[in-house]
Amino acid sequence: MRMIPSQPLDTKSKAECQVFDQLRRTFSGKDEWFALHSLNLPRHEYKRFGEIDFVVCGPEGLFVLEIKGGRVRCHNGVWETTNRYGETTRLGESPFRQASGALHGLLKKIPDTLSKSFVVGYGVIMPGVERLPESAEWDRAVVADGKDFRQFEKWLERFVRYWRKKDPAKPVLNSSRLEALQQYLRPDFESVMPLHVSAHDVETRIVRLTRDQLKFVDAMEANDRVICSGGAGTGKTMLAIELARRWCAAGRNTVLACHSPWLKRYLERKAVPGLTVSLVDSIRVSARRAGVGRFDALIVDEAQDLLNKAALDRLDGVLRGGLREGRWCFFHDVNNQSGLCGYYEPDAYDYLENLFPVRIPLKTNCRNTLPILQRIQGDLNADMGNSGVGDGPAIREVQVADKDSAARALEKELRDLVDVGGFHPGDIMILSPLPFERSSAYFLPADLRASLSVLDDASPRYMNRRTVGFARIGDYKGLESEVVLLVDMPRPGHVERFRSLHYVGMSRARVLLSMIYTRHPE
Repeated sequence: MRMIPSQPLDTKSKAECQVFDQLRRTFSGKDEWFALHSLNLPRHEYKRFGEIDFVVCGPEGLFVLEIKGGRVRCHNGVWETTNRYGETTRLGESPFRQASGALHGLLKKIPDTLSKSFVVGYGVIMPGVERLPESAEWDRAVVADGKDFRQFEKWLERFVRYWRKKDPAKPVLNSSRLEALQQYLRPDFESVMPLHVSAHDVETRIVRLTRDQLKFVDAMEANDRVICSGGAGTGKTMLAIELARRWCAAGRNTVLACHSPWLKRYLERKAVPGLTVSLVDSIRVSARRAGVGRFDALIVDEAQDLLNKAALDRLDGVLRGGLREGRWCFFHDVNNQSGLCGYYEPDAYDYLENLFPVRIPLKTNCRNTLPILQRIQGDLNADMGNSGVGDGPAIREVQVADKDSAARALEKELRDLVDVGGFHPGDIMILSPLPFERSSAYFLPADLRASLSVLDDASPRYMNRRTVGFARIGDYKGLESEVVLLVDMPRPGHVERFRSLHYVGMSRARVLLSMIYTRHPE
């Protein structure tokens, strides 16, 4: 069954998410069936405003589903639900009256030319109730309890047959009538919807997913030596900060080390009390400034830039017990990013592995939407884990012949994203392999150039929300932006020397990726 939207709308109801997944798996191969989640209903039968949990439509008719999660109880005619936290809510009416009222409110909103041509019905789903007793208040066919929920498709087929028997004279709906009904219930405005609206939904899903990722910190905290590996976007930096917060709260003098000055500034702004953030090259100086001879615990972010003998020797010298006996956690990317920042020696990684650390692989990407993730994996064959964020805006791309035409394409894209797409300038980052004076961004019209901030390691990205950011790709490793415009490079996957640049640049985009290819880049 087609689900509209393709991912559950933001809801606190676990039961609604369960029903969403069941509906998606139902009626496989019957593409004419579709379900709408969380349909707002401004004209209710007896309320000023209502919301329908699910509307299911197909050739057999239109059906409203009311979902009640948790434990459900009816005593002396009063209905109550109890959630997983033990909180009980008294319902103002029975779930069946809610569903019936929602259906009649919906039918009053649909034009007669549509509503009089198909079978309609309502039902109630209670996944948390193992077995609902028989009652004169409802027909058994219109309710799905826990037992029915485990055989959901069979229940739905019985449910549809029940309502069709009540009105057998009404014909089935053909594809054109179903399409008209779908467009009336939830018009498809995708072509004109501001991109920032869908971006907001993606951001909500990202926040929810990164909270789920924090369970890995428990394993890191419980072990003295850990190597945590994952592709771009799997949450390594977020986990590193959380681990640092826990170690510091436990009274350990902790240092969080990295190679990039840009990443160091970003980590410092996270302001973990008692944490020392340091570049590896100056870590001995950082230890003296912190007033310690050796740190109790070491965390290394973007470790693929520091897996070389010289860097490991510096880290070994400032850690209590050294790398062999001390407490440490290295976060590194499993993909090749060589040549952009620092350098990698296989022997250095083998040395760490010979210290018998616990290895924690991160398999869920919690930064990039599915279109971005699939494009990176397809073009670059990079292992970035499985998508946890879900769908998002399509990749935007255009190919140009030279730098002048690249500047014109960049101008158009910036104006479209802000004036039409609704993005704030501060949401947008232009990334190039070239310094600003040699990039296509330098040739933008004067008004757009004036609205750019050319960033350096001392420029907090979110300090000036009124300007679009510009940075070189190698400098922006470890960081991210809601929208990324990638310029001054060929199409990804076509020139090997650009592979690492494409991998880093494309994976910085959380929600929207736009690429302007140059046929013959510098």
